[in-house]
Amino acid sequence: MIQQETMLDIADNSGVKSALCIKVLGRGGSRGRKTRPVAGVGDIVCVAIKKSLPNCQLDDKKVHKCVIIRTKSPVKRTDGSYVRFDSNAAVMIDGDGNPIGTRIFGAVARELREKNYMKIISLASEVV
Repeated sequence: MIQQETMLDIADNSGVKSALCIKVLGRGGSRGRKTRPVAGVGDIVCVAIKKSLPNCQLDDKKVHKCVIIRTKSPVKRTDGSYVRFDSNAAVMIDGDGNPIGTRIFGAVARELREKNYMKIISLASEVV
């Protein structure tokens, strides 16, 4: 689960290497004392760029959106199985939800298909 202040690896060739999650979009906080909105695979978060290549086409001083494609925390599927990855990773997207990069590194979760990110799935080398 991704929450505020989580560091994310960026798994595309947009030029960004790592980013810090500053807001989870579309998830309201629950009632209670220590609850915060968390994002899973396929959710959109706002990020601040922390590390990028010199030829990066995105501005470091602006807030950008990205889609979570891998999480360390296990994701339960409808058949009862779980899938878990080694790192928290995301893909930078534009305003329409299309990926900014033209390649995606590593595997992506199958749950992106249910959330209609078909362009990300077609660019990925492996769907788990």
